[in-house]
Amino acid sequence: MVPVPSNHVRDLYELFAAVDSVEEARTLLTDILTPQELESLAERWQLIQALHAGKPQREIARDLGISISKITRGSRMLQYGSGGFTHFLKKLKK
Repeated sequence: MVPVPSNHVRDLYELFAAVDSVEEARTLLTDILTPQELESLAERWQLIQALHAGKPQREIARDLGISISKITRGSRMLQYGSGGFTHFLKKLKK
């Protein structure tokens, strides 16, 4: 697989930074992602919020109907990622 050029990635960041409203975000995400990709991202955000709120992993798995391994991956990103989740959890007061 050929790596994506860094300027292409930067263009994508600029695209997301240009979103001004929930409606614009919905329109963009609906066009840029497949329904399955959108569902996966929404699920990831729900599990991150649940982990941040202190819910036990087994409860999250039951409530969202997902595997413990998915929750563990999300937990690692929340703990050891770049800080994006923590930033937006605070920004959105979640």
